Amino acid sequence: MIRLSQTPQLPSLPARVDAIDLARGIAIALMILSHAVSGLLGIRQVPEWGMVPIHLITKFSSSLFILVFGIALAVAFLPKVGSADWPQRRLKLMLRGLEVLFWYKALTIVEMLPMFTTQDIVDALLYQRFAIWVEILGFYALALLWIPWVLPLWFRMPLWSRLLAPVAVGVLSVMLERHFHFWGSDTLKALLVEDADHYTWGQLARLPLVMLGLLVGEAILRWYGEPLTRRRLILCLAGLGTLLLLGFVALSLPELDAALMAVAWNVGKHPPEVPFMAFSVGGALLILALCLLGGRSAATWLKPLSVIGTDALRAFIFHIVVIFLVLRLLSDAWQVYSYPQVLGIGLTLILLTAGWIAFLRWFREHSK
Repeated sequence: MIRLSQTPQLPSLPARVDAIDLARGIAIALMILSHAVSGLLGIRQVPEWGMVPIHLITKFSSSLFILVFGIALAVAFLPKVGSADWPQRRLKLMLRGLEVLFWYKALTIVEMLPMFTTQDIVDALLYQRFAIWVEILGFYALALLWIPWVLPLWFRMPLWSRLLAPVAVGVLSVMLERHFHFWGSDTLKALLVEDADHYTWGQLARLPLVMLGLLVGEAILRWYGEPLTRRRLILCLAGLGTLLLLGFVALSLPELDAALMAVAWNVGKHPPEVPFMAFSVGGALLILALCLLGGRSAATWLKPLSVIGTDALRAFIFHIVVIFLVLRLLSDAWQVYSYPQVLGIGLTLILLTAGWIAFLRWFREHSK
């Protein structure tokens, strides 16, 4: 029986949920494919058949990545809130945030080296401007520095308030983005609620997705262990994802083709708008549902993606270095290859990333 007044119910799982690694790996793989195309060819050079459906599908990646971030927080850390070692676990999360922040700044340099002046790079390092492809890592870093402090509050909230919180924060973010001047600071606005002139992932703008991930993570803890409740959870996620995609279609009619092309062109991605988010989150939820349905078997069959999902940070570092340092800067590969060739590079890079992570794991195990 679910009561709207109850606080999170967080039983422990007997084993690691491979489906979460698979979902995270799919998010990173779609990101790699998108970055390979935009980083080596440029979106304006992509033919229409490449924008829809191929590049369109990659729009699921960012929402899926942030959603899984919230799920991982719920599964791995939320049950430990209030325990004797919670301060150490909170510190662990914050130190992880500092590590990610370091790599965000390092990869900002890597991304901008082929295209920008030294002063532009310095400005980006000082938050006077922003890069593009590595900005989701910047969101992740900042989130890890402050979200651990509010997890105890989430842990004490009744269910009705946890369900309403994503909607309330989303409305607040939109209102602030449209009507608040942030004391004239474009940087502060971009970091919190996003700004049309900067390609950033705002902490408040994307917080509803993290909260949705926390709710899904709680549901996984409660229901994933039993076949019957697992099927119900999967049906709920698939149903919600389908409703969001149908909502996107309803908002887009009678110009559905134009709306699909607009999403592929990132219209409504930064700052987030309802049609884009309905499409992106809907697809992300369907992918998550399929991963949970496939479980360990799917994670085994799609081993390269699951391997990527076990170490998202190393995967992100590797593909950015290869695309922007090795190929674009050192090999001068900007707009050298055709779209099919760049797609092939992206798919190959996914496999190379999995191989790199597997090698690092093997190296650590044998160097102890």
